[in-house]
Amino acid sequence: MSELAIEVAYATPEHQLIIALNVDEGATVESAIVASGLLTRFTDIHLSTNAVGIFGKVCELNQVLKAGDRVCCYRPLHNDPKEARRQRAAKG
Repeated sequence: MSELAIEVAYATPEHQLIIALNVDEGATVESAIVASGLLTRFTDIHLSTNAVGIFGKVCELNQVLKAGDRVCCYRPLHNDPKEARRQRAAKG
């Protein structure tokens, strides 16, 4: 079985991290996140609730990876972007 070179990315306001990995062909988004060690390094990542994606496009945890993919773990939004724009517009 051949290996694929991929990246797993996660960012907080304080840290931005991209981890390069080689995974087996047929690996999924979830297995790549687990292999990256992000779940132990950042305890705020919960795969049952946090969205994940490949190159900014939301996908399922069971999505099979291709060579060169960048897996992203997304943080939940604290503020609704639409509501924030409305509040800024009301002030200005």
